Amino acid sequence: MTQQKKYTCVKVTSGERFQGMQSADFNYFAGISAENVGARMLCMHMLTIPPGKRATAHLHEGHETAIYVLSGHAGMWYGENLEEHMTMEAGDFLFIPAGMPHLPFNLSNTESCTAILARTDPNEQESVVLRPDLDQLKFAE
Repeated sequence: MTQQKKYTCVKVTSGERFQGMQSADFNYFAGISAENVGARMLCMHMLTIPPGKRATAHLHEGHETAIYVLSGHAGMWYGENLEEHMTMEAGDFLFIPAGMPHLPFNLSNTESCTAILARTDPNEQESVVLRPDLDQLKFAE
C-alpha cells in the first residue's frame, strides 16, 4: 500500500531560478507549482526579462495566465498572427486567455522588467507550445 503525501501549506523562499522554454534569456524565480509544492490547479512565479530581450512566440494550451508588472516596461504582440500589440508598466495587470499566441519583450535596452505570473497550469512548462512560425511574422532576419 502506497502512502499519500500530506496536502498542506508550504512556504517557498525565493532563490531557485529556472529557464523556461520561451527564452534562454528569461530568468524565472521558482514560486508555486506542482513540482515544488504539489499544487494541483495553479502555478505562480516571478519573471525578470533582461534589457532588450524577448521570448519566442508561444501559447499556453488550455491554461489562462494572469500577470502583474512589478517594475519596468514591457511590450507584447498577441493574437492569432501576433497582429495586436500592447505595452505594460509597473502596476499594470494583464490577462492572457488560454491558447492565445503571444510574444512578450522588454521595451527598455537599459532596465530589466520584472513581473509576477500566475497560471492555471500547476506544471509551469507543460502547457507551453512554442510558435516559431509566428516569430517569422515579426522578426524575419
